[in-house]
Amino acid sequence: MRKDKFGHVIENITEVNPVPAHELQLSIDERLQTVTEDALDNAVIWNKAESGAAVLINIPTGEILSMASYPDFNPNNREGAQLDDFRNRAISDTFEPGSTVKPLVIMTALQQGIVQPDSVIDTHPFTLDGHRIRDVGYYPELTLTGILQKSSDTGVSHLSLAMPVQKLMDTYKSFGFGVPTGLGLTGESSGLLPKRRYWSDLDRATFAFGYGLMVTPLQLAHVYATIGSFGIYRPLSITKVDPPVIGTRVMPEELVHEVEHMMESVALPGGGGTKAAVRDYRIAVKTGTAKKIGDDGKYVDKYVAYTAGVAPASNPRFALVVVINNPQNGAYYGGAVSAPVFSQIMGDVLRLENVEPDGMPADSDHLLVMHGSHVAVPGS
Repeated sequence: MRKDKFGHVIENITEVNPVPAHELQLSIDERLQTVTEDALDNAVIWNKAESGAAVLINIPTGEILSMASYPDFNPNNREGAQLDDFRNRAISDTFEPGSTVKPLVIMTALQQGIVQPDSVIDTHPFTLDGHRIRDVGYYPELTLTGILQKSSDTGVSHLSLAMPVQKLMDTYKSFGFGVPTGLGLTGESSGLLPKRRYWSDLDRATFAFGYGLMVTPLQLAHVYATIGSFGIYRPLSITKVDPPVIGTRVMPEELVHEVEHMMESVALPGGGGTKAAVRDYRIAVKTGTAKKIGDDGKYVDKYVAYTAGVAPASNPRFALVVVINNPQNGAYYGGAVSAPVFSQIMGDVLRLENVEPDGMPADSDHLLVMHGSHVAVPGS
């Protein structure tokens, strides 16, 4: 409208009717965000680590329920905050994912018909291009479940060498590595999948235990949400969505279910992730430890500790990833550093969400039990 010098309306130019605003509700749950932040902050400080990140996803909907990054800052009081504190490490920091990719290797090998679920693999140490491929412990042979439980580099190396590298590359990409999540947050990295014209045997072997690619904590959580949905890749959302959320099947359901069940052995006695266990609940989890790359492009004696998994394993509802960067308080393996944080966060989440326990009694016919270097299911 136009007014004269006395404030009187002399002409209505346009009149715009009010339009109701769209409701926008974040998917972040304040309770779950609090327990995630508290556990992560304490873990980074206790382990004298450089930084840390954690992401929790609602598997059926793809909603981000919590996302934490440390160091962080108080948005109500920015005095004293460093520039680095403003970075959301869950979406911007990239690392080689280490052993957390091993479930995908086993899925691909099963899909290609290279092995069967009950196959036994030679896991003796061996040499490739002058480099020794070996495990932390000595295991002459392991089942596929044993390969995950003991986190065998030799086992997944043999599987990777038995198939075209493009098959494994396709699995990594279809589960969410090397591509943006589409969440729409500023500063998100796409990670990196290598584009090599030539792959040496050593490249192919190390690719199977998480070297040669770069991922963000958010991407890793997305991958595990896809495992928890038994092979359905769903888009992620930072705002509330109405179920059902339609996804894309990227791996046969029976095959992913088989490997997810194998992953339960990791948190059971004899596994590398026993500290990730949650009382009264079954969890499917994988720990990982990766060396860091220095400024000169060479590996240095610094590590990234991972734990990634889903729960409850009988009907997964939540996918959680915990990443602790460069712990310096003695321990550095994922099973020792990030696994206890996973246990604390996931345990709190399951109880706050009133999820019915699915833990099995000690005499259950479906428990995975160690027999020497193998894992067997009683009655099978």
